[in-house]
Amino acid sequence: MALIALAADKGSPGVTTAAVALAAVWPRRVLLAETDPAGGDLVYRSAAAHGGPLNPNTGMLSIAATARRGLVPDQLWDHVQPLSGGLEVLVGLGIAEQAAGLAGLWPTLGHAFASLADSPNAAADVIADCGRISGDTPAVELFPHASLVLLLSRTEPEAIARVRDRAAALAGKLHGGPRGAASLANPVIGVVLIADTGNAGKLASQVNDMLVHAQTGARVVGTIADDPAGADQLAGRRRGRLDKSLLIRSARKVAADLHQQYGAAWAASAQANQAHHVPQAHHVQHNHPGQMQGHAGAGT
Repeated sequence: MALIALAADKGSPGVTTAAVALAAVWPRRVLLAETDPAGGDLVYRSAAAHGGPLNPNTGMLSIAATARRGLVPDQLWDHVQPLSGGLEVLVGLGIAEQAAGLAGLWPTLGHAFASLADSPNAAADVIADCGRISGDTPAVELFPHASLVLLLSRTEPEAIARVRDRAAALAGKLHGGPRGAASLANPVIGVVLIADTGNAGKLASQVNDMLVHAQTGARVVGTIADDPAGADQLAGRRRGRLDKSLLIRSARKVAADLHQQYGAAWAASAQANQAHHVPQAHHVQHNHPGQMQGHAGAGT
């Protein structure tokens, strides 16, 4: 299991929508973490499992005090809330000013997120919605702990140019320099295109060729449908068969492809780490929810 960080360079390509969609169809237990320092959206858009609103004070805000005293991965579950559809969520900050309370704690969070895969009690993958990462946002301090960093991009020429440059910059920061396709390093930097389904395959191939040619250290790992109606269903703003939407169908394919390509390596890593753990009493009880039973909220 692994930490998968989702982010965008600029604009609103749909990072939160993609993160919720991927988490909703993830084939293993997953924790969705809203780690955007600018603030989260789900508390405003989603109902809790009990039918009422989510508690904005339980999540990233409440975990700050805990993390300052050290953070055991299983402690993350103490700050998690289930959505009405069953998805387990670490609710984001309310406003950007609250990010000051997490100053210096992002590497601690990143380590806890990544180590949750090795928990003998309640192991899970973590999908982290990091929002926009232009500038010096502290969320990038999660990336060295991730197995996979996914950059979301729309397909306009300027968006593609920005994701190319951002991928190259991240490769320099995380890998020490650009790399070709034959020498991809960890964390893997992937690009997910938000595209019309009619030409998604062709665009993905073209953008991947550009990323490889520019030695960005990244490659296209999939496409998610540009599906406003599906996004509205996911956010609970529109009725319909969410599981039949282009958004969810495309997210399911991306999730399956990622697991086919990387899942074995993630599982092997978790097993190797667990071999060094002494089993503890099961003081945390969690069931893997049926994540597509209802809707889960989505933002920009």
